[in-house]
Amino acid sequence: MASTDSSNRGNIEVLKAVNDDHGGVIVELKAPMDPGAFSMCLKASLLEWRNQGIKGVWIKLPIELAGLVQHIVEEGFWYHHAEPSYLMLVHWIPATEHTIPVNATHRVGVGAFVVNDRKEILVVQEKSGTSRGLGFWKIPTGVINQGEDIFAGVVREVKEETGIDTEFVEVLAFRQSHSSFFEKSDLFFLCMLHPLSFDIQKQESEIEVAQWMPIEKYAAEPLVQRHEFSKHVLAVGLAKLENTYAGFSPVCVQSSFVDQQSYIYLNGRDLEHPQATSL
Repeated sequence: MASTDSSNRGNIEVLKAVNDDHGGVIVELKAPMDPGAFSMCLKASLLEWRNQGIKGVWIKLPIELAGLVQHIVEEGFWYHHAEPSYLMLVHWIPATEHTIPVNATHRVGVGAFVVNDRKEILVVQEKSGTSRGLGFWKIPTGVINQGEDIFAGVVREVKEETGIDTEFVEVLAFRQSHSSFFEKSDLFFLCMLHPLSFDIQKQESEIEVAQWMPIEKYAAEPLVQRHEFSKHVLAVGLAKLENTYAGFSPVCVQSSFVDQQSYIYLNGRDLEHPQATSL
């Protein structure tokens, strides 16, 4: 594929771009441009890219240059996604159905099943949300940050909400739900953690109260009894404590194609040759 870093078409400069891995180009605008001059550059660039056989065109527009949005949309671009500091627009050049991947559709949440040596479970009541003011005890929960691993995020959330230090043990189960946050889907991972400290210091901004509660008392709570998800959380957590259930532990894997590592969560107990990893 021909380079698209820079060129001229007549007296009009073609926008600088880099090739992506799928026959397209990515334009990252940084410097301010006169809207009229930008519009002419974009038209010339699209013609040049069409001649080169380019398929998808991505334009990353910083929020400071939001005034150029109208000119980009007028050339057939549509919104792909937005972040706090930029907007991403995309265009498909060929006269075929596009193969542009959709924006991320899921949010990843975590919940922590933490039980101490006295068979007490760590539970909280939240100051906000649908259960506020109802006296509903629940396990600590939260949302994974961008670029954060599940096992690290759930440890962080427990520390933030309760002040309790923990170590990750396993993913016990996960739930998929839909239309939960701005029409996005939600993946929620229930995790078993082992406590390393015991003195609670609740998060004042979000947590009304936090405590260690005997598991039997928690199981008998009327709201827990009526909350189907909480009953499943309790059941799988107790099964793990009784060693009758094996969850999923993270194993670090290295990609063969790019210099990147990730984690595969698997049931190591039932594998013939499990490859454990140290967290």
